[in-house]
Amino acid sequence: METRNELTDKFSRLFSQTIPGIRASSFELFNSAREKAMEKFLELGIPTRKNEAYKYTNVEPLFRHDYDSFFIPGPDDFAKAERFKCDVADLDSHGVILINGFYPTIADKIKKLPGGVWIGSLNEAAKKFRDVVEKHFGKYISGENDSLIHLNTALASDGVFIYVPPGVRLNKPIQIINLVESEKDIFNQHRNLIVAEEDSDVSLIVCDHTLSPNRFLTNGVTEAFVGKNAVFNLIRVQNEHNNSSKITSTFIYQESGSRVSSNNITLHGGLVRNTTKHMLAGERAECLSLGLYLADKFQHVDNYVNVEHLVPDCNSNQLFKGVLDDMSTAAFNGRIFVAKDAQRTSAYQRNSTILLTPDTKMNSKPQLEILADDVKCTHGATVGQLDENAMFYLQSRGISKAEARLLLMFGFAHDVIRNIPVEPLRQRMDDLVMQRLRGELSRCASCMVKCG
Repeated sequence: METRNELTDKFSRLFSQTIPGIRASSFELFNSAREKAMEKFLELGIPTRKNEAYKYTNVEPLFRHDYDSFFIPGPDDFAKAERFKCDVADLDSHGVILINGFYPTIADKIKKLPGGVWIGSLNEAAKKFRDVVEKHFGKYISGENDSLIHLNTALASDGVFIYVPPGVRLNKPIQIINLVESEKDIFNQHRNLIVAEEDSDVSLIVCDHTLSPNRFLTNGVTEAFVGKNAVFNLIRVQNEHNNSSKITSTFIYQESGSRVSSNNITLHGGLVRNTTKHMLAGERAECLSLGLYLADKFQHVDNYVNVEHLVPDCNSNQLFKGVLDDMSTAAFNGRIFVAKDAQRTSAYQRNSTILLTPDTKMNSKPQLEILADDVKCTHGATVGQLDENAMFYLQSRGISKAEARLLLMFGFAHDVIRNIPVEPLRQRMDDLVMQRLRGELSRCASCMVKCG
């Protein structure tokens, strides 16, 4: 087995070998940050369990695997990806399909939506909207000590840019379909930047799928700026096969009066690690951070949530729920930070998990760090089996034990799903969760390949 130094040396060599190709396809703003980011990554190394943020998730084995360095797909790859069809009925959205983190090269690299909203390749946006990108890119990850974020800055070649001008309220959601497909095992890096200006309103749906049975590792970073009195809804649906590993890091910076909801729904995946950080930097800002994770076999899902109350009069709410079966494992690490001057803060955090077998394992770590004195903060966590009294009640009304079990699990999960603001997606998630709980989705749904 490689030592930790040998492991970081491997990525140092990868950086040296691939940086000429990455530089050639990237804008100068991104290239100028790469060396410093790689130095920071090498200084910190791959996170281990000694890192408090990764205490319950061992990512080292993922990075020891030898992946093919696949950074720039060609037109044929995008043509194949375009055949993928979203199976959410009646979902009217502005959609774009990415393959291995790249924006299509066979279509407009950046396009204008109604109201003057722009969506496109982050590289292309750096040319057309240079001032906007320079103002926000990399600003909301500064000071982070997660080495994988710096690795993304060093290696990411492209991603999605979304710009919503002041006062624009988009009447239908934007949908990003992230497809991972390759005949070889690959390591993907992609970077997204979302800017929702003052008084704007936008919903973003991100759907993650795999199209081939190979071993994949994706390390994605998203930065979002939400201006004064703006509304931003982010819904991520993760539905990949057991050979895939997904690491996402999302940073949301909020100005005064803004309202944000983020919802991570993990239906399927081998190892999934979601980091979500909300920065409430303007008075009267509100955020709702949600998550639902369903795992079986040897799957592992880890949600790390950090909500920072930096100014007075802000509200936050966290609700994460999960159902674990077989020998699956999960973790929730939720932190609420209240700065010294953030008086009249209201913050709530809840994590609840149902264990269906004795072989499942859940680690839950709610945290409060409060420096102000006029606050209202509560947190709690529960881990256990289905309520026997509720089971008895349902069975006494003529419902079979199996159906009673299913109804209780679905009602438990629906607490998270009902917060999805897009009705067709909410209905489809209800259907998929019910199928998942029935055991009808033994692999990721809607995959064209139907890999094992």
